[in-house]
Amino acid sequence: MSELKKINEFEWEVPQKGDMNVPGKIFASEKLIDAIKQDKTMEQIHNVSTLPGILKASIAMPDAHQGYGFSIGGVAAFDMETGIVTPGGVGFDINCGVRILATNITKEEFLKKRKEVLQDIYREVPSGVGKGHKEKLSDEELKDVLTNGVQWAVKKGYATEDDLQRCEEYGCMKGANPDDVSQRAFKRGLPQLGTLGAGNHFLEIQEVSEIFNEEIAKAFGVKQGNVVIMIHCGSRGLGHQVASDYIQKMEKEYGFENLPDRELINAPINSELGKQYISAMNCAVNFAFVNRQLIMHDIRKVLKNYFPENKNHLVYDVCHNIAKFEEFDGKKVCVHRKGATRAFGPGRIEIPEVYRQVGQPVIIPGSMGTSSFLLVGTKKAEELSWGSTAHGAGRVMSRSQAMRTIRGEDVKKALNDKDIEIEAGSWKGVAEEAPEVYKDIDEVIRVSDGAGLAKKVARLKPLAVIKG
Repeated sequence: MSELKKINEFEWEVPQKGDMNVPGKIFASEKLIDAIKQDKTMEQIHNVSTLPGILKASIAMPDAHQGYGFSIGGVAAFDMETGIVTPGGVGFDINCGVRILATNITKEEFLKKRKEVLQDIYREVPSGVGKGHKEKLSDEELKDVLTNGVQWAVKKGYATEDDLQRCEEYGCMKGANPDDVSQRAFKRGLPQLGTLGAGNHFLEIQEVSEIFNEEIAKAFGVKQGNVVIMIHCGSRGLGHQVASDYIQKMEKEYGFENLPDRELINAPINSELGKQYISAMNCAVNFAFVNRQLIMHDIRKVLKNYFPENKNHLVYDVCHNIAKFEEFDGKKVCVHRKGATRAFGPGRIEIPEVYRQVGQPVIIPGSMGTSSFLLVGTKKAEELSWGSTAHGAGRVMSRSQAMRTIRGEDVKKALNDKDIEIEAGSWKGVAEEAPEVYKDIDEVIRVSDGAGLAKKVARLKPLAVIKG
């Protein structure tokens, strides 16, 4: 930590030494680096740098904070021949991610019906720990979901072809074999498709309060003064179980004696176990895509009820917790993004055709009561960070500390004072996700934009929020 070198206003280096295979790289301001030093993030950046086959650097985003294995906000790419895949570099909530539904409903129109719309969405979308969806799936249908992602939802009438074109990976990771997913994971996932869950998952109705780039905003179909809806959730119990299952299998197969941290248990990318984990992870990724799609479908039904003439479209759906095979400078690598957003610039073949000329939409949520942001990816991010940027504000206070020091009732009052309505499953959940437990989102965005990882397009100001 004492040897942390400042490269420029937004970039820091942990010099390579000792057992490190590559240096550490942190994107942060003076203010954010102080927050990053408060927990074990620096140690985790070091630990990741020692992993076999890691390329260029062990990277941390502006919202980085302590996680399981990797820091949350950690990014690393591995060589396809000598590298590894690690559940600790993906996370337990596989493809925890976020999408934005843009509407032509104005803020003024929405505010007239805000309470009723919020309550109806809260009733329509199951949220909270263990909450199940009203539409139960058979094992065969779940296999279809895990294999085909949002294509299943199109077939069932829960999604349109246009939705499919506006998802990362077109809403489906290839190479997803349900046979690599345990029965326990199946059992946990069956009742939970189309549910919000708890923790930091949320639905937020927002106003497009400021446009920073008119041309890109127009390409994304967002207009100042109109309402958008943000959906943030993941793969629920199924993804958690996949992570748990493969951590146990890797420990049994490879042990963790030579690791700096047992949470970085891993398997070679080309090993049988490595391939099985990637397949099972892809299944959980597809589950999460469909999960957010079903929630959006339910929201569309509520909007149609209150605003029959409304037009809406999915802007984009981005993943936060994932490992993927991607090409950089003609070389295929395995990129782990743990609490980080892909931020590809114009021209990348992975970007859906509708956005390929302008760059990939990047969505970075704030915390309850603070703005969220819509940005666009850059070619510079591909050079600096394997095409990655931050995924949110990043915690500065643990959930247990928040519970000891913050009352949910006080948070609700503070939100109401800012003219933000909230529906929540428990005061505990509200306290754990209070705005003060997170870093300053404006500072995170300033660094992301200033470093060139993603450029600002629009500010999204909260009007109403649902927490599990």
